[in-house]
Amino acid sequence: METTLTQSIQDYLKHIYELTGDGRAASTNDLAARLNIKPASVTGMIQKLASAQPSLVEYHKHQGVTLTPEGQRAALEVIRHHRLLETYLVSKLGYTWDEVHDEACRLEHVISEDFEQRIAEALGHPERDPHGDPIPNADLRMPSDASRLLSDLRPPSTVTIRRVGQADTALLRHLDGLGLRPDARLEILDYSDFDKIMRLRLSASGEKLVLGQAITDQIFVEETV
Repeated sequence: METTLTQSIQDYLKHIYELTGDGRAASTNDLAARLNIKPASVTGMIQKLASAQPSLVEYHKHQGVTLTPEGQRAALEVIRHHRLLETYLVSKLGYTWDEVHDEACRLEHVISEDFEQRIAEALGHPERDPHGDPIPNADLRMPSDASRLLSDLRPPSTVTIRRVGQADTALLRHLDGLGLRPDARLEILDYSDFDKIMRLRLSASGEKLVLGQAITDQIFVEETV
């Protein structure tokens, strides 16, 4: 009997996908921190997902957990729902980019595939959400993303923001106030190895900015030739 993908299971799969994006397995402690529950409860759920039909994860004690192809497909479905919903809320309903995450989390589990398709069509099949995160396509393939952390780059270089971290609402508001949104172009002017401070200039306005690592670690960019 095929396992029903409950909201709880979908949340697990989505977080495992995000934690294993660098090719490493996700630990139970990392998942527990993400989901704000005890590691023992995480272990129990992972074991359930591993024994599901079809199996949704591969789990080896003390080695972490990864998604099977079936688990990855289910995770990408939820992520597609989430990012399409965020895009729709911003572009059609007037939400700001710092307001949409929780709304999309509530809705991502309940919309139908027909509703998902209609949203995508109404939006013109977008490739990225308001934060710049790539949206899995209708075939549940994640578009490639060659962006790097801004904090990893050094002057002199010119970069374009591709996406930003979105977990912190206050951070998103701060970035918006600074003009640091996807597609903004920046010139890296100076970097201090001592205190990790980066000095930049917004290409559009010429305004100079001074950013610490707490912010540059949340901005993903591509170098501009």
